[in-house]
Amino acid sequence: MDSHVVESKKKSKKTTLLQVYMWAVSFMYPYKWVLSLLIICVLVETGVTIAIPKFIQYFTDTILISGDVEQFKIFIGILIGAVTVMILFVAWRNICERIVQEKACRDLQYSIYAHLRTLGFAYFEKHPIGESLSLMNSEVASLQDFYRRMFPWMINGLLFSVLAITLMMTLSVKLSIVMLLGFLFYYIFGPYLDKQGSLYAKKLSDDRIAFNQKTYESIASIQDIRANGAQKWDLALFMKYLRKFNKTMVKTYWFAYWRGTNRRLSYNIGALFIFIYGIHLVRTNGITTGEFIAFILLYFQTMHVLTSVVSAITEQRVLMHQAEKLYQFLKQTPAVQEVKNPIELANVQGNISLKHVSFAYSDESAILNHVNLHIQAGEKVAIVGESGGGKTTILKLLGRFYDPIKGEITLDGVPIHKLSFPALRENLGFVFQETYLFGTTVKENILFGKPHATEDEMIETAKAANAHTFIEGLPNGYDTLLGERGVKLSGGQKQRISIARMFIKNPPILLLDEATSALDNVSEKEVQSALERLMRGRTTITIAHRLSTIMDYDKIVLLDKGRIVESGTYETLVKQRQQFFELAMSSRKVGESI
Repeated sequence: MDSHVVESKKKSKKTTLLQVYMWAVSFMYPYKWVLSLLIICVLVETGVTIAIPKFIQYFTDTILISGDVEQFKIFIGILIGAVTVMILFVAWRNICERIVQEKACRDLQYSIYAHLRTLGFAYFEKHPIGESLSLMNSEVASLQDFYRRMFPWMINGLLFSVLAITLMMTLSVKLSIVMLLGFLFYYIFGPYLDKQGSLYAKKLSDDRIAFNQKTYESIASIQDIRANGAQKWDLALFMKYLRKFNKTMVKTYWFAYWRGTNRRLSYNIGALFIFIYGIHLVRTNGITTGEFIAFILLYFQTMHVLTSVVSAITEQRVLMHQAEKLYQFLKQTPAVQEVKNPIELANVQGNISLKHVSFAYSDESAILNHVNLHIQAGEKVAIVGESGGGKTTILKLLGRFYDPIKGEITLDGVPIHKLSFPALRENLGFVFQETYLFGTTVKENILFGKPHATEDEMIETAKAANAHTFIEGLPNGYDTLLGERGVKLSGGQKQRISIARMFIKNPPILLLDEATSALDNVSEKEVQSALERLMRGRTTITIAHRLSTIMDYDKIVLLDKGRIVESGTYETLVKQRQQFFELAMSSRKVGESI
């Protein structure tokens, strides 16, 4: 991502905005035939609209003077027919607009969401969830406004302006020049006011989001606020966001008022000069009365459209600055990419090897340094060491959340970067310290591990995970809704549901990341019992929190500053009386935790 941002900043502002604009328009390319039909409908609608003043000119200069009733009837018939055709084409235009708008919006949302899924874990660890939600909500919503309002109006406005000005030039070149002087008066202040109005509208949207977020936090934390007597503090903070929001709203409406005032002023000043000069031309037979009336009607329509087009162009420039975030986001490439022709690996045994593996996050110092580790199928291996030593990083590399900067990791002799993501991760079972549960039923949370499993399978796995008893005690058993992130369950109950997921998934390799570290003693015993049942016959790699839980492991690996400094069984390492021995002694003093 960083390289794309740097490259983007090196480019000129104009080029960047043009690229973003063309990218935004590209979502409408698949519907070019509908877009072509839309343009045809706009041309017909515009043609009839600007022809009406011409009809009035003909009526004034010819029919009204001659008093020919038959010609008047023909005139009315043609006018009714033209308006009828226009109404039909307006209906088709609206349908075409809606098709292009909604499908382009849909494709944009899908592309953002799909790309978000491809960026992998590296992206989510560097970017907060709020940033991604902002992309999906604020920025996407702004670009949707481009499809739904601005772009259709640009097509309508530009086509109308070209045709109307052409007709006005045929009526009177002199009056057309006066009209352009009125438009230039608008252009002196119009783009500035439009830009400021659009910027403050964007700021108002951002301030509204921040204010709503603060409102949510104040309501969600009401218990803690009252318990700590922090009502005044919270109210002061709430008022700070509210004042900022109100101040921006006042400025937004201030510029909105002056935008409208400037537009109306330019209309009226231009109209004043056109009336003065137009009457002079009529008196001197420079133009006919009908031509003058037709010109005046076209003038007000055209000035409204022209000034709206200028506003739309200005708003789009501001909008493209917002859309640039989406543009740069979609230009990011995943840190870890799937191989095009993956190797098929059937009947995974669970032999894992790390060969001279080194890793560092971005420009940070190395987390792992030339780690060599071989794990036999069915072997239980624990990784211990102080925080920041690289324990969790090893699990992330095994799941290809990241790729090592040096060295290679193999599964049953095959480098894992040559496997597809599904082939690799379907054979791995992660149990994290914090379990994410969906706000749906217990049943669906367990079936997350194997969506097509039978109900009998689900119940058997829940029993194996020591979860069946407490699930049966819930109000609706397995059909009980858990609420957001499983708030209705204790930490131990959440972990047992996550273990039930792994039982039903049945992976040959199990990766445990301090799965019992946040539990009380009673919950830990229940969870540990379920884990021991889960580990049978599987290759297991555990990041250990309490040394007492790994005393019977086949191998314990001690990491220190990214290097393996000791390796062996619990008894062997204790007898060596080196770093692991000191770690074991210190852990006993602090209650079996490291």
